[in-house]
Amino acid sequence: MARVRGFTLLELMIVVVIIAILAAIAIPTYSRYAIRAHRVDGQELLLRIANAQERFYATNNHYGALTELNYTDPALSDKGYYSVSMNPAAASTTQTFTATAAPVGGQTKDDCQSLTINNAGVKASTGTTTNGSCW
Repeated sequence: MARVRGFTLLELMIVVVIIAILAAIAIPTYSRYAIRAHRVDGQELLLRIANAQERFYATNNHYGALTELNYTDPALSDKGYYSVSMNPAAASTTQTFTATAAPVGGQTKDDCQSLTINNAGVKASTGTTTNGSCW
């Protein structure tokens, strides 16, 4: 009788179980990493708006609304993970501003939630995370 070479069903099932265990560990870890990496999209837009506000203030002696800074209201980040709004929205003679980046779509799972920056350069978030720092 000739010996048949190949895998038994038991060996194949063991490999499938090992792959499933590795996937159960890797997918949540990758998701947390991706959310943290997408956070930079909102931070970058907030910093660009803060810089534009300071340039506007140097010329006009008050902070401007998003539309005066050549942004849409609300401003959407380059990759679409955050939507930025200003407080106050209409800034005719205001001497302060607060820009808030709210997560959009899948980014709403981020523990940091909304990111903010104000005229004093204070950076904050409405949530906290153990997955890196919010800023």
